[in-house]
Amino acid sequence: MSNYNKVLNNLEALKLEKFRSYLPNYLEEITKKEIPFTEALLELTEKELDFRNERASKIQISVSAFPFEKTLKDFDFDFQPSINKTQLLDLESLRFIENKENILFFGTSGVGKTHLAVALGIAAAKKRYLTYFISCHDLIMQLNKAHAENRLETKLKHFSKYKLLIIDEIGYLPIDKQGANLLFQLINKRYEKNSTIITTNQPFSKWGEVFSDVTLANAILDRLIHHSSIIKITGPSYRLKGKMDLLESKKSSNN
Repeated sequence: MSNYNKVLNNLEALKLEKFRSYLPNYLEEITKKEIPFTEALLELTEKELDFRNERASKIQISVSAFPFEKTLKDFDFDFQPSINKTQLLDLESLRFIENKENILFFGTSGVGKTHLAVALGIAAAKKRYLTYFISCHDLIMQLNKAHAENRLETKLKHFSKYKLLIIDEIGYLPIDKQGANLLFQLINKRYEKNSTIITTNQPFSKWGEVFSDVTLANAILDRLIHHSSIIKITGPSYRLKGKMDLLESKKSSNN
């Protein structure tokens, strides 16, 4: 077996997939253009690192439980002029995660809160921050189940570990006092340690009704709002826009 084939076998054994696939062409380049060996080796190792980082990012996105994959580039900022695009692009830099800050999206149904939350979550996952998306209802159901099975502390630690936890749709369904208490415990564990993104259709003044307890609601809000960006969306619903576009399309075809 030639030394060249031995090198290929070694690269395969070491699972250096991209290094191995690019090596034949680089050997030709080195010979033809007299590229320094260290320069070629640097480029080959960088391609291997890029490949591994991209693969790790895809894995992180797949385990983050996003309901869909959309980025800020997919968001129609012209349709929602109440949103400061510059602010969202700055949040996409993910400095808020390093600063352990929170983000709260507030607006009526269909205005794009979940899209924006997911977009920031995907940006975080791509950078390999441990990220997880869950609806408020599902989160409280899991905490209630863990509480009933005497596993609450383990479950709280599980949700506390995420660098970014996205809790979607607070306020869409009523929350009893026990659920509010369990959510408070989680928010308190994450407070000033990791970042949380919240989406809600209820103004903060009504959270006492949502959580069936004004004191708990205020305690949750106090920890979420401290060190946070609050983004209020006052525009129309994207779902209504879709229906209007469909009607316009039918009208044009009939004409």
